[in-house]
Amino acid sequence: MGKVVAVCGMPGSGKGEFAAILASQHIPILSMGDMVRREVNLRGLEESPTIFGEVAHDLRQTFGKNVLAVRLVTAVNDLMALNEIVLIEGMRGTDEYNVFAEQWGQHFVSVAIEANEDIRFERIQSRGRSEDGSREEFEQRNAREIGWGLNTLLQTAHVTLQNNGTLDQFSSDVSTWLDSFKASIEH
Repeated sequence: MGKVVAVCGMPGSGKGEFAAILASQHIPILSMGDMVRREVNLRGLEESPTIFGEVAHDLRQTFGKNVLAVRLVTAVNDLMALNEIVLIEGMRGTDEYNVFAEQWGQHFVSVAIEANEDIRFERIQSRGRSEDGSREEFEQRNAREIGWGLNTLLQTAHVTLQNNGTLDQFSSDVSTWLDSFKASIEH
């Protein structure tokens, strides 16, 4: 059996960059944020900085705080049948972590990406996603995700990577970790 890696981090910390680096190594990626984006589209809602958080909150209120994780399990299992590593991008809550840890046990690894708040806000402003907005909306998003248990995930992750420098430095750090992680799987 392969390994499931779930990456977490505050908005703008570098989860997407982490996923892109793993994807370049042919590791399949399932994005929890993409699940919310699809739900917004399915509901026919206009994209805005607040709508994604509102829909994510509504999904958790309606179906349980672990709804996105539960919905991902089958797809991850299918990918694990064919891949040594599968990445879940965007784990945000302890309820999601619990689903993954229960499902895959020792085959599950959490990775936290940490970055300074001002750096994260600058990154968000430059990336141009429809869910990104003002500093106030950024702070509201931070607070919402902390409310789901993201701080606990960051503090208890199996691996923590810092992302306060350049993209090249972060890419190098992720590649170094990935090489070591792959080597540990092979033994």
